[in-house]
Amino acid sequence: MEKEMTFEEKLKRLEEVTKKIENETLPLDETIKLYEEGKALIKDLRAVLKEAEEKVEKLQK
Repeated sequence: MEKEMTFEEKLKRLEEVTKKIENETLPLDETIKLYEEGKALIKDLRAVLKEAEEKVEKLQK
């Protein structure tokens, strides 16, 4: 059973995916897989940031 990646690990992986897409000549299917992975990572990262923002707003009240 794999453990869930931390926010920092997801951000690092997103950076790796972005660099790979930008700097390498990849077959289309691999590029699409990386793009989809990056899109999923962004969705997860945004959710974590939104949750953190909501917690901060509650603390400020």
